[in-house]
Amino acid sequence: MGVFMLGSPASFVSVGGFSYRTVKFQSFPVKERYSAALQLGNKFKDDTQGKVSLCRRESIEFEERKSPNEVRKEIERCYELIHRLGRGVVYLGSSRMGPDHPHYAQALELGREVASLLDCTTWTGAGPGLMDAAIKGALEAGKPVGGFKVRKEAGEWTASNFHPYLPSETYLTCRFFSARKHGLVDAAVRSCNTDRTAVVAFPGGVGTLDEMFEIMALIQLQRIGSELPVPFIVMNYNSFYKKLFDFLDDCEHWGTVSKGEVSSLWRICDTNSEAIAYLADFYDLHSPDKADLRSVHP
Repeated sequence: MGVFMLGSPASFVSVGGFSYRTVKFQSFPVKERYSAALQLGNKFKDDTQGKVSLCRRESIEFEERKSPNEVRKEIERCYELIHRLGRGVVYLGSSRMGPDHPHYAQALELGREVASLLDCTTWTGAGPGLMDAAIKGALEAGKPVGGFKVRKEAGEWTASNFHPYLPSETYLTCRFFSARKHGLVDAAVRSCNTDRTAVVAFPGGVGTLDEMFEIMALIQLQRIGSELPVPFIVMNYNSFYKKLFDFLDDCEHWGTVSKGEVSSLWRICDTNSEAIAYLADFYDLHSPDKADLRSVHP
């Protein structure tokens, strides 16, 4: 089988024994993106060459990884930031639900109340949407905030590595998603009994689900919370995740997960008051009266 090489225009690859088909792929040089289509004919001989044609597209300022050490160093910087700001509550959620969305107000309220209750650092992906709501809630409570930002949120490439209002020493702009994930996970890991951490998943899309299931798998495999459990809360505002929970029930029916296994990994909360009460009970803290939470319900 031939090896596909991504490179400059007019690149060639050698292939053998393929049926006719078209293979499309992309290359990402430092400053330009190319789209390529490779035509493979019937039963090429070993010395037959297939030509790769490339056409220039939008410039996106994408840097390739030149060494695995670059990823390692970025992970180390994430750990250093966590060590400096302290572990706390990690919020996952949509970057597309802005201030005009009812879930934004609920997320802001929960970020404020949890920060006050647990007296800890609030961690997010430092992006817009519900991540921004949690940040503003924690700042309203006068508690520290940290974040791991990426250049792309809400389906658009951002022009700047900078956060609009957070001090630069409180967040990192990560080149690598793997480093960002390491940071978000490590920020919630409890290293001693006095640590008050949690993972809170707001409504979200593909990225949020990716992070939710990764953390759930880590808890399932006892990579997180094996000695000191970490509360994992899913905020099911307006039954947002109902179909996801139905799917997981089907997984139990088909035997791909054990009965009751998923429910043991997280706590589903429909309202902010439920989440606050759960965290207060988990850490044996005084829970505020429900009237004091000023819950927002659309």
